[in-house]
Order: sequence, then C-alpha cells, then structure tokens
Amino acid sequence: MDLTSEKIQRILSKYKFHDVAVGELEKVHHLHPGMKPVTGTYTFSDNTQKDLLKLIGNIPIKYEGRSYNLPVQLWLMDSFPFTPPICLLRPTPNMVIRVGRHVDAGGRIYLPALHNWDHPKSSVGGLLAEMISKFEEEPPLSSKSTGDNKDPHELLALVSNLQINQGGVRHHDQPINKVSVVGGGDLGMASVMSILAKGKVDQLVFIDVAESSTRGGSVDLEIFNLPKVEVSKDLSASAGSRVVVVTANAWSNEQSYASVVQTNVDLYRGIIPGLARLSPNAVMLIASQPVDIMTHVAWRQSGLPPTQVIGAGCNLDSERLCRILDINLNTHKQAWVIGELSDNKVAVMSNTGLSTSTEIAPGSSSTKPLLDRGFEMMKSRGQRSWSVGLSIADITYTILTDKKKIHSVSTLAQGWGGIGAEVFLSLPCILGTNGSMRLAGVSLGQEEDTKLRDSVTSLSNLMAQLRI
Repeated sequence: MDLTSEKIQRILSKYKFHDVAVGELEKVHHLHPGMKPVTGTYTFSDNTQKDLLKLIGNIPIKYEGRSYNLPVQLWLMDSFPFTPPICLLRPTPNMVIRVGRHVDAGGRIYLPALHNWDHPKSSVGGLLAEMISKFEEEPPLSSKSTGDNKDPHELLALVSNLQINQGGVRHHDQPINKVSVVGGGDLGMASVMSILAKGKVDQLVFIDVAESSTRGGSVDLEIFNLPKVEVSKDLSASAGSRVVVVTANAWSNEQSYASVVQTNVDLYRGIIPGLARLSPNAVMLIASQPVDIMTHVAWRQSGLPPTQVIGAGCNLDSERLCRILDINLNTHKQAWVIGELSDNKVAVMSNTGLSTSTEIAPGSSSTKPLLDRGFEMMKSRGQRSWSVGLSIADITYTILTDKKKIHSVSTLAQGWGGIGAEVFLSLPCILGTNGSMRLAGVSLGQEEDTKLRDSVTSLSNLMAQLRI
C-alpha cells in the first residue's frame, strides 16, 4: 500500500496512533490489495469537517451464482484503529441503494463488527470479511432502470429491488415505515403488539437488551413468528428506523434514588449513541423511567436535535382527560396534562374546539374547576404496561403518518413559559415525520405555575447528580 505521497503523509502524521494505524493499513493491503488510501475531507452530522484518510475500492460478492464488485469507502478516524471506520457505499450513476438491515438510504453501512469494534480483536480485514458475508445474503445495490431493452440480469436486479405489499409494488429506495422497540418485558411487548395493531408499520424490530432488567418476551415472539416482526439482540438491526422506541430499564438495589436512576443512565450510555448513529433521521421515543429524566439523558447522549427526542410523558393522561371531559362532562375542547410525570403534573385546556386546537388557553378561574373534576375522575386509572403501550402506539402512528396531531410529550422545556433551566417536561407538541414542535407557552394559574417550577427545580437537581 503506497503511503508515501505528501498528502497522505501530512494527514497520517496527525493520527493519534500513527504507527499502529500504518501497521493496520499494511495488513489491509496484504488481504485486499485493491483497497487504495486517498485523502479527503469528511463532514460530520454537526457540519464540522476534518481532513482524514479513507480506503476506497471494490469488495467481491457472489449472489445467485454471479459475481459482483461493490464499490465501498471506509473513512478512517484520526483515532484509528481504536475507533471503527465510517463505512459507505459508493454507488455509480446506474446503481440504486437498497435500504435494508445493514444499509440506510444515504448508503451508510451498519454491521455488528462496527458496533462491537474493539481493537486489536477487531480489524479492517475482519470488517470487510463480514461485509462480504452480509452483502452476499442481502445485496445493498442493484441496477437502475434505463430503458425498454434491458439485459435480463438488469431486469432481475430491478425486480429484486421491489417489494410486494398490500398496497401494490414499492421500490426499496422509497422510505419504509420501520419502527424499532428496544427493551423487552411487559412494556416492550405491549408496545410491539399495540404498534402492530395500529397499522402503518412495514417492519417492526424488537431488540431485547441483555443488560436490561425488563428483558424477556423475545423468545415468545420468535416462537409464534408474527408478520412484519423481526427479533434481534443486535442494535444494528434497528438501522434505518423512522421511530425508535426505548422501553429498557436497568433497576439496581442501590439505596439512593439518584443511584438507582444512574443505573439506567449507564444502560443508556451503551445503547443510545449507537441507536442515533444507526437511524440519524428517526424520532426517538423514550418510555424508560423516570421518563422526563431519561428523555433528557437520551437527548444529551444521542447528539440529535431536541425535536427528534421525545418521551411518552403525560400523553396517556392527556388522552384520558380529553375522553372524560368530552364524554362524562360534555366539554368539547382539547385538554392536555403537562409538566413532570408525577404529582406535580397539571392540566391545561385549548382555546378552541377539538378539531382546531392549536393554542393553549391561559389559566382561568372558569376552566380550573372543570379540569380539577376531570383530574379527580382519572385518579383510579393506573399506568399499566398495556395502557402505556397503546399510548406509545398512538404517538408512533402520528409520526409515521405525519398526522400533525398534538400530543403532550416530554420535550425540552427551556424557554417555554419563562422556564430558564435545561429540563424536559411534558408539553403540548405538534408531532409529525420530522419530530416535535411545541405550542406557544402561556401564563398559568398560580397553583399550576408553582407545581411546574417545583418540578423544574427537582429535575434540575437530580440531573446535576447524574454522570451522563
């Protein structure tokens, strides 16, 4: 492998583990002499850029008795080989990316070898071997349609790029409604079944996290083999999801509440960054407890915009309150439960009817008795797993269908109603494909405002004690 050019030497000199990186590149050349090093500027998701080395070349695969060369590029971070490469397909103009378990619509490659990278056990040679193996099972590229007179193998490639579903035929390069539920147990299972029942999902991946205290249920799903459901223990199976639901919890026997919550934070540290990398355009929906804290933690760890990280929060209570007001109390206005999912949560009402509710009404003496009565009627209803699962399915449905429905979900509350602290609380948000958008803040009654401020203080204090 020729590493003698001035450009390559200049970039390589900035690598933190220069000698180890050079040794690894020599091993790659021995196994795959067609992979060539070049320099380039990589743009990260936050729009920062860095001059790096990358390996470009073709990997050989065999599919249905024929041989193909798949063009790939591997960006080597400046901490290579102790951090994994960023791997991408390099489709030619006559090729189409086939979105699947290991490739997203942008051509980024996700494999167990990347997720579990641990040098020196992990190497580029081993990574390319796994890439070849996985792509022989599920080719990530196929030929574009260019005209009426096509080679039979191009026609076969085009046919392999189509999916049959209830609505007819669809190309793989069109986004599919893929949802991943991460975390087993009763809530994970309830979420899976509710999302399936709600419809609009093309593929549902259920990932049972081994470290979670709520694991379980995956074996039963494998036994009964539900349509559209894939069961996995590998986070890479979630790649390309439009919604990622996290229900995992890892409760410990620690004495203090902060220590108990810290075990969940530690669990999240091992899964959230990976989930965000695998599905950078997904909306992440958090249902782990305490939901406001864990949604805040997920946002911090994921690096995603706050509009893409929400918690199930007070959505269930809000839907119940609306039902009570509409059916039992004959009040046909939208209402939401907002604040912390605790005894400090409060209720607000819209300015308009159920079908056009886009504004929150300021707190008033006329609406408070009605909302208090509705709250009182809700007290006997608990937060059972199946109830929360139905709520999660409703939020997921709104996102997948870009319904623009208003849900009370846990979101970054900073700046809303004069809140200056960085905390997550349930607030009415318009949800759609691109995530959440808060409704404008309003002045609340004195009692409601005091409860919200108390929650801001207690949540801020708890966050300060956690190692994110």
